Amino acid sequence: MQSRTYLYDVLVSTLFTEGLDAEMDLWALGFSALWIKGADLDALAPALHLDVATWTPCHLSEILDHSTRDGSNWVAEVNGWIGIAPGHCDDAFLLSITEDGRQAVGLRMDIHGRASFTYAREGRVIVSFDPTWPQERSGDDPHALDHLMDGLRFQITDGGLLDDRVEEDESISSALALIGRITETDIAADWFQAGHSRIRPTP
Repeated sequence: MQSRTYLYDVLVSTLFTEGLDAEMDLWALGFSALWIKGADLDALAPALHLDVATWTPCHLSEILDHSTRDGSNWVAEVNGWIGIAPGHCDDAFLLSITEDGRQAVGLRMDIHGRASFTYAREGRVIVSFDPTWPQERSGDDPHALDHLMDGLRFQITDGGLLDDRVEEDESISSALALIGRITETDIAADWFQAGHSRIRPTP
């Protein structure tokens, strides 16, 4: 049986390979990622400031070293979705990138302990919430993803039992699972562990 923090743990173990500071974590790193559907990479590259001529095979486990050195982004294409890390996840960018019928999902965490999950479609924020406190949702249709959230745990369970508290790592793991359901992929095997690519930013 997988642990409740399985996807969070997979992401951490993939990013923080041997030789990196053992004290680092996703919160200290300031992790962000973006998934987009509805356009190919060539069409998205200008908005994402990616120089597609610099495309090079790369695993997610290699991206921190390259990103530090030359600003490279990890770019993965699965099931019609394009994943990018680090990714621009603010609402204004998601609104602009999803025009013309596109969809996008953004997840970000920062060193101050703040996290956000946003799903946008056709130039509109459909659902946006903090994975550690999802009952305060915003967007045009705050409950649009409820049918995909069955079994996921983001907070203290009903009844407020303190011995069943959902910690932050489990909340992020649930957010990652939700992204897998939206993209209809195995978030660990298809995205985090598979071979994809890296692309440097435009000069």
